[in-house]
Amino acid sequence: MGRNLLYIFAVVILFVTLFACEDEGYMSSPDAQLKFSADTVTFDTIFTTIGSTTQRFTVKNQYEEPILVSSIRLAGGEMSSFRLNVNGMVGNDLFDVEVPGHDSIYIFVEVTIDPTGQNLPMVVQDSIVFSTNTNLQDVQLVAYGQDFTLIKGEKIGTSTWTAEKPYLVYDYALVDSTATLTIEPGAKIYFHKNAGLYVKGTIIADGTFEQPIQFLSDRLEASYKNVPDQWNTVLLFSGSHNNVFNYVTIKNANIGLQVGTIEHEGFASVRLTNSKIENMAYAGLFAIKSKVYSYNSVIANCGFYAAALLVGGDYEFYHTTIANYWGNYGSKARSTASLVLSNILVIEGSDGSKVTYTGDLEKATFGNSIVYGNISNELELGNNGESAFNFLFDHCILQVPDTLNTSNKEHFNRVLKGVAADPQFVDPYEYVYELDSLSAAIDAGAMEYAVKFPLDILNRNRTNDDGPDLGAYERVSKKNEE
Repeated sequence: MGRNLLYIFAVVILFVTLFACEDEGYMSSPDAQLKFSADTVTFDTIFTTIGSTTQRFTVKNQYEEPILVSSIRLAGGEMSSFRLNVNGMVGNDLFDVEVPGHDSIYIFVEVTIDPTGQNLPMVVQDSIVFSTNTNLQDVQLVAYGQDFTLIKGEKIGTSTWTAEKPYLVYDYALVDSTATLTIEPGAKIYFHKNAGLYVKGTIIADGTFEQPIQFLSDRLEASYKNVPDQWNTVLLFSGSHNNVFNYVTIKNANIGLQVGTIEHEGFASVRLTNSKIENMAYAGLFAIKSKVYSYNSVIANCGFYAAALLVGGDYEFYHTTIANYWGNYGSKARSTASLVLSNILVIEGSDGSKVTYTGDLEKATFGNSIVYGNISNELELGNNGESAFNFLFDHCILQVPDTLNTSNKEHFNRVLKGVAADPQFVDPYEYVYELDSLSAAIDAGAMEYAVKFPLDILNRNRTNDDGPDLGAYERVSKKNEE
């Protein structure tokens, strides 16, 4: 009996010793404080049920001794909308996490918000609680969510998209050839990666100055604000007519607005007014043998072409700003002109074969407009010498070499070029294309165009001073504003 008691006592001593050794070396003070790289982790507005990007922050041990965090848990537990990953360990309640001395661990956080049926943005909150030596600390979690209408690979009949809540397009939305899609002022259309809006019928996107319509990526985080190629395009098939885009913003796609398709008979037509097409990986406006009527529009910052008007067509642009300062996201410098006018298109196959398409350029008129950018030649003219090639730049600024002959009045009238003709945009690399006070575009326009379009893209009158300014923006001095 005595020997058994001695045996049990020895085992107990062994366990105590083992546990004492296990605790040995960790900082045991209840005053130990972890240091966080952020006291609040905030998620920008995300769509319900879709999930978010991953946010992260660090937890630092500022002491020499390692710290054993007894628990890292979401206050909301398994019912939380958030999810944790702590240095590769996934779970909403983790135990005995070591933070070495003068070192850090990473906490990764994701969130998915359940729909509530609300049309207004909602807020979801929680916190991560850290327990160290009986000392409690926390990091707040805040996510803003928005319910939406999902369009996923759908053929759309005649219908109306409202501003009541956003639309999220996955894969594609196809407007049928006999249908008209009407988009109301204030509507927001978001596109997932590689998604697009394809129109065989008609689209009427008629916004207002107070309530513009927006076509954007579904990545709403601030870091994606100006990242191109997040979705595909808005495409008007040849045969699609009477399309309207008024007070519309199209941003961060591969091609902003494609008008016409080379493989189909006929042409497409669109009225593009008071709108912005910005930050496309390939082209802003890509028109093929089609018809575009535009004024008070901005087409800017694209990886290849701001506007490419190919295989002929019929085009009119008044008080339009075409500005290409691409470079922030491209892997190499842009070498293609901002504006291309051509009555020919050659497509090379993967086997080395070539197919040539030609068409008459019946008209390409640019009045009181600007074509400018950050390379020496922002205008390319492609004339096959056989098809019609009619174009006119009337009262325009062109970024072209001084050697370009602009004396032919049938094609160039009152054109400004060279260093002295710099439009002096306020900050084109930040997408601000209003005119600085020293801009050569100020008062340089023809009044005949201004009286047709007396208000600029910001609803400012361009007929009240010595002359209309070129481009979509009228510079109004403080004196005239008063």
